[in-house]
Amino acid sequence: MRTVLLTVVACSLLASSAAAAEPLTLKLWPDGPPSAMAPRSEATAKLIQSYGGTNATRISDVTDPTITVYRPEKPNGCAVVVAPGGGFMFLSYAHEGTQVCEWLNELGVTAILLKYRTPTRDEKEMFSLPVEDAQRALGLARQHAAEWQIDPQRVGLLGFSAGANLAGHAAWDRTPRTYPQQAGVDDPRGPDFLVFIYGGGFLQPGDPTRLKEGFHVPSDAPPAFFLVAHDDKTNPVEAALLYLEYKRQNLPAELHICTKGGHGFGMRRGGQPVHDWPARCAEWLKSMGYLESSTN
Repeated sequence: MRTVLLTVVACSLLASSAAAAEPLTLKLWPDGPPSAMAPRSEATAKLIQSYGGTNATRISDVTDPTITVYRPEKPNGCAVVVAPGGGFMFLSYAHEGTQVCEWLNELGVTAILLKYRTPTRDEKEMFSLPVEDAQRALGLARQHAAEWQIDPQRVGLLGFSAGANLAGHAAWDRTPRTYPQQAGVDDPRGPDFLVFIYGGGFLQPGDPTRLKEGFHVPSDAPPAFFLVAHDDKTNPVEAALLYLEYKRQNLPAELHICTKGGHGFGMRRGGQPVHDWPARCAEWLKSMGYLESSTN
């Protein structure tokens, strides 16, 4: 009898340990990225050093971008591509990356951590190559939807700071893609929803009271969740203007501006209401129906 009980316990432990698959890493461009990166300038190198350089949680010199898939024990069908920030100099890979994926897994969401090309500050447009990487990541998530137990109609994009900027471009730009398309991967759709955390880059240079000339939120923009701190320079103005663009077109959106918090808090705890943003975001995801289980 004891042998039977031990066998049952062992099987249960094995089943529970296998329930959440080990993170899976895939290259975005197996044959190499479609666009070469500009060499890192001395000015960019000095700027990276001024932030403390790179370490285990702050990575740079990403020339072969990847996604790492974190699958929850009980997937509900929702998936989110996570884009860390770092000023297009480096990626804040822990508190805006891996820790975010762990939180999403707790919600039953399949988290896809995007390690996009960086630094790209010496490109004509800093966001262009990272946006290519985000677009390919979204396509791969939908291509592997059945395998990863994902609903291809519920694939969102969550970004912080520079990661939010690239997420916004992926969600709102309607320009043709500039890289060779791969059938079955590069569908023309952007994210099904957007989480925009202390993002910037859409204000008119020299006039922080209005959005860039020529930029507008398209009429088919995905539902969006905006969150920022009031004391984060012009980013709260930007979030408010973007929200008003959504409101003007009667598009689904939610905006949170907290009094204190500054910039770059990510998943760090600090005792201010802004640090409870994951709970507010989870409430929004639930209210929009993204967390409703569609898999068995």
